[in-house]
Amino acid sequence: MTQLLEKALSQVAKLPASEQDAVAAIVMEELASEQRWADSFAKSQDLVAKLAEKALVEYATGRTKPL
Repeated sequence: MTQLLEKALSQVAKLPASEQDAVAAIVMEELASEQRWADSFAKSQDLVAKLAEKALVEYATGRTKPL
């Protein structure tokens, strides 16, 4: 565990139980959200690769315009 996380948890430990639970719920939701993003990104890698390949072909064949 990092020092910063230890410091944060030390501060949280000083709070009343209900506030500790509220902080825990926020942290757990954030972790779940990050996991959903990671899962979504992992599932999209093939699609992103195909779109990139298509864009490179369009660029190489002169079918793109500068922005």
